[in-house]
Amino acid sequence: MKGFGQYDATGLAELVAKRDVSPEELLTSALEAAEAAQADLNCFTRFFDGPAREQISNGLSDGPFKGVPFATKDLGVKLKGQPMTNGSRAFKDNVADMDATLTERYRKAGLVIFAQTTSPEFGLTTSTESALYGLTRNPWNTAHTSGGSSGGASACVASGVIPMAHASDGGGSIRIPAACTGLVGLKPSRGRVPMGPPLSENWFGLSTNHCVSHSVRDSAALLDATHGQEPGARYVAPAPASSFLKASKTDPKPLKIALWTSAPNGVRPGEEAQAGLERTCALLRDLGHIVEEAAPALDGEALGKGMMMIVSSAMAAIADEREATLGRKIGADDFEPVSLRFIELGRTVPMAELVKTNSAFTEAAWVLEQFMQTGGYDLLLAPTLSQPPVELGVLSLDPSDFDAYGEAVTTFAPWCPVFNQAGWPAISLPLHITQEGLPLGMMFGARLGREDLLYSIAGQLERAAPWTDRRAPIWFG
Repeated sequence: MKGFGQYDATGLAELVAKRDVSPEELLTSALEAAEAAQADLNCFTRFFDGPAREQISNGLSDGPFKGVPFATKDLGVKLKGQPMTNGSRAFKDNVADMDATLTERYRKAGLVIFAQTTSPEFGLTTSTESALYGLTRNPWNTAHTSGGSSGGASACVASGVIPMAHASDGGGSIRIPAACTGLVGLKPSRGRVPMGPPLSENWFGLSTNHCVSHSVRDSAALLDATHGQEPGARYVAPAPASSFLKASKTDPKPLKIALWTSAPNGVRPGEEAQAGLERTCALLRDLGHIVEEAAPALDGEALGKGMMMIVSSAMAAIADEREATLGRKIGADDFEPVSLRFIELGRTVPMAELVKTNSAFTEAAWVLEQFMQTGGYDLLLAPTLSQPPVELGVLSLDPSDFDAYGEAVTTFAPWCPVFNQAGWPAISLPLHITQEGLPLGMMFGARLGREDLLYSIAGQLERAAPWTDRRAPIWFG
């Protein structure tokens, strides 16, 4: 937003509260910036100018973000009467028939929803590229990915269009885009943030909603405003002891942190990721924390296979349902090549494999807990990405070489899915810039329900090594 890029969402809400700026002015500025960003970055699927102005004229809720422009992702959250394509040609005419519970909570927080951001087809890859909407570009270098699947959200926030945007994460899709674009990205605990209605879980509970943001306090305050059990949900995350915002302002006691350098599939940090880890460890030790290299003994083969079983069976169910709706068989004009392979595999998955998958995931959570208890660890630390953001095309759902694609997608961010599988929270923080000038985030993970501890360490690191004034080369704020 031109003239407002120096403010985070909390700061913009303070301007509105003091009547230094009106919600209408912020919306107009955001729309102008978004249109400019769309030309360079292709990070939006559509704008909701009319509904956003109507929301303002009807009176905004007096929440913590009253009057702040906000965008939701084209995956994971419904807006009644608006398209929800999930980045897929098979759903290009799909329209949401109700508001998501999370949409209602966003509006109650005072956010003005004015746009929808891009996602790859059903969030199936870690770069935001689709046959329906094209390539979404990174404002730090437009030849590179802004991450996935919340790459539209990360591109628009990292380029200063808005200070915070909705994102969702089933295997890293909040943290990876944040890591690629220099943002804060927290994946909450399973059951912390609403997913429905009518379905309160996706990918058998792996997926969750939250945001990408410039500041830690925005992420914490938004979680304060949106967390809690939704109607019909079968589980809920442990209640926080106090507000997440308060936690973000409070330095933690000296912590013992496990430095996790070998991912479950054996991948180790590349040169830049290792440099980021070393810088982060030095900063942590300067702040009084203990960091030692240690890793949980996880079954990487079982966890990797489990992700394939979950995602492919989910895609098969989606394809079956879409065929019933369309009254015809789906094909290459509906779904992208990698998606079709998932669908084909999913239609052959024996039911026993899903039970084995669930067992592998629950065992992983137990192994993690035992590792933390035995070692006396408070947090885990790993690079969010094993390497800098890759060039566009490497992680496309329409690859020229399926084997190369498989290698790329499983090695790019191999530490991320474990936290979805265990249900634990994790946060990516913008603690490293590569020699080529690209962000590369570092990730902290905590036990189930301990977002407060993640926000506490994140706030301390943000104060010790500030990043909110850092600007991408392509900037619209």
